[in-house]
Amino acid sequence: MDNDSKHPGIKSVGWALVQTSRLHRSRTGDKLSELGLFAGQEQVLQALGSSGPMTMGELATILRVRPPTASKTVSRLSALKLVERHTEPGDARVVRVKLTKEGKRKAAAIDALWDEVEAELLQGFDNKDRKRLRKLLRRAAKNLAGITGADQSGFEADDETDGLEASEPELTAAAAI
Repeated sequence: MDNDSKHPGIKSVGWALVQTSRLHRSRTGDKLSELGLFAGQEQVLQALGSSGPMTMGELATILRVRPPTASKTVSRLSALKLVERHTEPGDARVVRVKLTKEGKRKAAAIDALWDEVEAELLQGFDNKDRKRLRKLLRRAAKNLAGITGADQSGFEADDETDGLEASEPELTAAAAI
């Protein structure tokens, strides 16, 4: 292929998003492997780290996966001694998952890892660009979630706290880039 040839999707926002996401996931996966984890496992540890013990159903909802998928990941993390399952006092049918001490350490390391990868991703962006990008991506995610019927929680913008009240023409111009 000629180096002067451009990829047919080069002007597509979706194509750029997919490529960025793929590279971000690859970089994150490399960093997770240094911690002895696989992609996806970090999300369980982070969810438990931020929300505390929860049932498998609650965890699956937060992760936007089916309960068997969450259960399989929890089983693997349990084998690594990063999480523990405990039955609910008074109702043995309810099982809660919580982080072990080692799981808490891994969750903290994951937070640092995400900060590091985000700094790499956004190198050269000023604070205003970072906030605008976050706002635009949330808006795009909310659009697709609305169309597909996916859970829209977590897409709430902090635009007021960001101090960004971009006009429609600014958003349209930024999205066209």
